Order: sequence, then C-alpha cells, then structure tokens
Amino acid sequence: MEVHSYFLNTRKKHPLHLTLLDPGKMDSENLSKIAKEADQAGTDGIMVGGSTDLSFENVEKSVQAIKNVTDLPVILFPSDSGVLSGKADAIFFMTLLNSSSLQYIVGEQIASATHIKKLGLETLSMAYLLLEPGMRAGLVGKARLLPRDNPNLVISHALAGQYLGMNYIYLEAGSGAESPVPSEMVKQVRESIDNTLIVGGGIQTPESARLLVESGADIIVTGTFVETSNSLVEDLKPIIDAIHSA
Repeated sequence: MEVHSYFLNTRKKHPLHLTLLDPGKMDSENLSKIAKEADQAGTDGIMVGGSTDLSFENVEKSVQAIKNVTDLPVILFPSDSGVLSGKADAIFFMTLLNSSSLQYIVGEQIASATHIKKLGLETLSMAYLLLEPGMRAGLVGKARLLPRDNPNLVISHALAGQYLGMNYIYLEAGSGAESPVPSEMVKQVRESIDNTLIVGGGIQTPESARLLVESGADIIVTGTFVETSNSLVEDLKPIIDAIHSA
C-alpha cells in the first residue's frame, strides 16, 4: 500500500482520522485489541510510536500484532532512530522544526536514513511543530514551544516546512493536553500553506474534532483518548463520524 496516495485519495472523500498507539504504554496484545476496535469505529490508519523508552523488539512485535487484526495502513511515528520496523507500511520522516537541539531537527533523521532505505519503508516527510503546552514531547524534544496566541510565528514555521519540501505539517499540542490547538490558529495556517495539515493533542470530543476539520485540518490524530476509553468503539466512533462528515 502506498500510504501517501491513500491519504490523498481518502482526503478527496473526507477528512481523515488516525489512531496513535504507543507500545511503551501497553503490550502488543492490548495494542492489537485497540487497533481492531479503532478499525471498527472507522479510523483511517494506525500510527505507532510516541514513547522515549521503546525498543526495536516491542515496536516490531506491536506492529506485527496490529497488522494481524487490520488491513489499515500502519505508520511509524518514531521517537528516535532506534525504533524502526520494516513490518510497517510507512514512516513519518519528521523534523521537529522548533527544537533547540540539532538532534531532533536533523540528527535522528541522519542516523535513521540508511536503515529506512534498507527496510524499504515509504517515507512521509513531515514538519512537526509543538505548540504550548507541548507536554512530554516538548520536554524530550527540547522544543521552543510555539505560543497559542502568535499565529504569525506558527505560520512562519509551517511555511518553512513547506518550503523545505515537507508534505505534511503537524500542529501538536502534546499528548494529554487539556485543550487542542486553537481552531483559529488552524484556520490561519490552513490559509497559508498548501500541503496536508495534521492536528493532534487534546482532542476528546466530536465537537472539538469537527471544529478543527472545519477550520482546515486534513487529518486528526487521537492517542491518549483511545488509551483511556472504557468502550473504544462507542467513544471513538462519534469523533470519527464528526471528522468524516465535516
């Protein structure tokens, strides 16, 4: 499956929802259970990654377990160059543009490049932008968090990603954030860039998800929400339906 084409073709029909699963927070059996339920709820793909304490072994095992229960594309969302798996369909090859560390701007990318080629992974180039509050991702990535009240600064970062050739721009409030990226911010970024706009962090209701796609998000990502749900299909389906119908 060519994931980039899949995303573009699906977006012609409706905005997309991706489910983020973290092998550092649960075992492969539970991850596969959630992936299956997310598929039943209508998600458009599974992202795997997030934690900083992952190993090649648990990522590889988790990706395989997920592939066993769904035909949806599985995309790596790596925290570093050591947690890659050739069993995935693609990898978000991302740069944290607002990091203060070269490691997260380009270092991990250089370290992983030849391995990604050997694995034959499709690369989805992404500018990853962390907005306040950033949560743990901001701390680990040594991010200079982008303020929620300065759209011009966020737009400048997003345009820089576009001009550097990134196909995806990801506005991230941080896993577990109390509130998502402001919809007005999303609207202004959408009006300024041409590439695919992803928004994640703090999205917990159908209303907030719908507002973000109506403001211009092409893809919505939920992670913490699916980890804490007691009835995933029942809880997640209204959010996905709101995204698909916007």
